[in-house]
Amino acid sequence: MELAVGGGMRRSASHASLSESDDFELTRLLSKPRINVERQRSFDDRSLSDVSHSGGYGRGGAFDGMYSPGGGLRSLVGTPASSALHSFEPHPIVGDAWEALRRSLVFFRGQPLGTVAAVDHASEEVLNYDQVFVRDFVPSALAFLMNGEPDIVKNFLLKTLLLQGWEKKVDRFKLGEGAMPASFKVMHDAKKGVETLHADFGESAIGRVAPVDSGFWWIILLRAYTKTTGDLTLAETPECQKGMRLILSLCLSEGFDTFPTLLCADGCCMIDRRMGVYGYPIEIQALFFMALRCALQMLKHDNEGKEFVEKIATRLHALSYHMRSYFWLDFQQLNDIYRYKTEEYSHTAVNKFNVIPDSIPDWLFDFMPCQGGFFIGNVSPARMDFRWFALGNMIAILSSLATPEQSVAIMDLIEERWEELIGEMPLKICYPAIENHEWRIVTGCDPKNTRWSYHNGGSWPVLLWLLTAACIKTGRPQIARRAIDLAERRLLKDGWPEYYDGKLGRYVGKQARKFQTWSIAGYLVAKMMLEDPSHLGMISLEEDKAMLKPVLKRSASWTN
Repeated sequence: MELAVGGGMRRSASHASLSESDDFELTRLLSKPRINVERQRSFDDRSLSDVSHSGGYGRGGAFDGMYSPGGGLRSLVGTPASSALHSFEPHPIVGDAWEALRRSLVFFRGQPLGTVAAVDHASEEVLNYDQVFVRDFVPSALAFLMNGEPDIVKNFLLKTLLLQGWEKKVDRFKLGEGAMPASFKVMHDAKKGVETLHADFGESAIGRVAPVDSGFWWIILLRAYTKTTGDLTLAETPECQKGMRLILSLCLSEGFDTFPTLLCADGCCMIDRRMGVYGYPIEIQALFFMALRCALQMLKHDNEGKEFVEKIATRLHALSYHMRSYFWLDFQQLNDIYRYKTEEYSHTAVNKFNVIPDSIPDWLFDFMPCQGGFFIGNVSPARMDFRWFALGNMIAILSSLATPEQSVAIMDLIEERWEELIGEMPLKICYPAIENHEWRIVTGCDPKNTRWSYHNGGSWPVLLWLLTAACIKTGRPQIARRAIDLAERRLLKDGWPEYYDGKLGRYVGKQARKFQTWSIAGYLVAKMMLEDPSHLGMISLEEDKAMLKPVLKRSASWTN
């Protein structure tokens, strides 16, 4: 069986490919029995200090407490398994959502492999919405895991792992070996009666940007699968161990960086078009942090894994301090930045990035409440992007990149600025929108990212599952219920749109696809998580006390 490869991509004999021998290997991996472990001391509760004190994690304890008792219950009627565990009546649109989600399933050689981005038969242009995107599949995977259907998730993890092994070239430049695809498509040859996979690593994407977040989502999903099913054998296979190490090699390599954050191009994540997120975007930093913590749980402490465990521990300490100190903004921090001196040259400089106070946008002074705060969009030399980005802040809560106090402050901000961040359809992907001259400069006059549309202040229902998870973790489920109630009034009636436009998210997006799969899956995950909060464990990490460093107090430094 040969691979259908295009756009400058070619198969390398030295790397993994979907040959007949790979089918044998996949069958071998799928047939491995699951192992449920008794709960002892949860790995989630372990401190990074254990790495330095004990020399790393032993083989026997790496997955202690990873099994979630809620996994394994399969629905026989296509409705959430969680409904069988509770006595209340599900919302009428839940059944429609499950039917729509199942219609999006993609099969490869008879096995379910993922879900396409959208099943919008009314749209004339398919573009790449008929492909399986790594980031888009995550809420679908969580829905299937919560419903006791882990096989599709296992198939997805293994097939994307094989795609990672392709030799990846854009024009004449070779991408890093660990890069994960943005998406893939099942190609059917009716004449030959064969099916092949065609992967896109960014060489076909708008702007030709490789997806930095795909590898992080893959690691996070592998941990969610392991946590839910108790199947430790998958993550422990040489293939998965190597896949994690390859992803981490791209991120932990030494270079000219003076910060522990990852330097990225514009359009490398969910915001996949030019939107001024180049540099050190909060979405990538939060996903990076969470992926590192998930990998730390799953990497074996063998000759190959030990070095990565030590690198991860070191990076997590530095990354958590940097993010909590320099990306965090609340009323006091804003006031401190407003009073910054500039052109400081010394190790004791307060304004370490030489940010000019006049660069603070006017809207921020009214937007920032006395109680509340958030991680700003970007921090780099002489530049702070003060915009709110939902995904990065929600992941910061779930990964415990945010301290408990910061997590509460983020939820306080959402409640205080409900109309701006939630409006009539949750949830604003970023706030505020950029417009006029700034829009022309930042987006390059992008007709899709006009003000309050798409990634420029649009409202994305898929973010509902992240909001719900963050609400449950911070003990604020009432916020999630209120947001879900808003979504239920419109989603089915509007045909499950990709996004909504307008300051309040009142209008279906001007180029939004209908029956967008992750809008459907995001709603289902939010509902099931709210109905059974034990599901939170698959996507949430408890704080590590060893990383709780004092946050830099700029106001205190100013007086010295």
